[in-house]
Amino acid sequence: MSTASSEVEAVPAAAPPFLELRGLTVRHGSVPALSRVSAAIPSGQITCVLGENGSGKSTLVSVLSGLRRHDDGQLLVDGRPVRFRSPRQARDLGIATVWPDLAVAPLLSIWRNFFLGAEPTRGVWPLRRLDLEAAREVTCRAMARVGVPGLDPDQPASAMQAGERQSLAVARALHFGARALIIDEPASPMTIARQTLFGQAILAARAEGLAVVVVTNNPRYAHLIGDRFLLLAGGQVAGSLTRDDVDADVLTALMAGGGELSTLTDALTALHPELGER
Repeated sequence: MSTASSEVEAVPAAAPPFLELRGLTVRHGSVPALSRVSAAIPSGQITCVLGENGSGKSTLVSVLSGLRRHDDGQLLVDGRPVRFRSPRQARDLGIATVWPDLAVAPLLSIWRNFFLGAEPTRGVWPLRRLDLEAAREVTCRAMARVGVPGLDPDQPASAMQAGERQSLAVARALHFGARALIIDEPASPMTIARQTLFGQAILAARAEGLAVVVVTNNPRYAHLIGDRFLLLAGGQVAGSLTRDDVDADVLTALMAGGGELSTLTDALTALHPELGER
């Protein structure tokens, strides 16, 4: 005689986000640069961090990249608490950072800048030698992967445009197995073409399953590429939203202070009525 099974199939636990902040606090002396910041940064998504100058964005990047240790709270990587003592420790755990003042050796070739001391070799010691053909091929393939095809790997890095230099850093991170990419967006303005180029590289990193953090002051650009938005103000979380929560206009208003933006608009329109006709 058969009996009905009373067993309930277990539901697998959800994987933790690759990066997570839990009540993270960083102090400069007695002044908190970040105060009890909590946020999840999952793999395969772009998290855009927005806020005015002094909101804590740069401090957050410093903690994630290993430049600055947090004072309280937790930073978790793959669900495990960590406290970085150096950028190398962050890189060893798969966290790559693209800095706004990205440094390249301008007189060296693009492929030399791509490998930076990790050049491919062939043969056995003591006859091991640089594999130039592989270095050039890998560089071209990696750059095409982030939306920069047809590049001459032998040209000097000084010939690259701003968006291409940032794309080079993203391509390098992908090639060397990064699992998270922290992008502190350049402060100097880029043309639409260069922003498009860099945006392609960022989206390519997301498609490869990386947890991507983009620090930007441009809410419309953030809404265009981002999946999640972390708004900071005075070192605290002012908002944690997704694309389903806000459109580009609302995100812009939140970034500008919402009510303050409306007050500014009303004041300027009263002084210059022609502005309201635009």
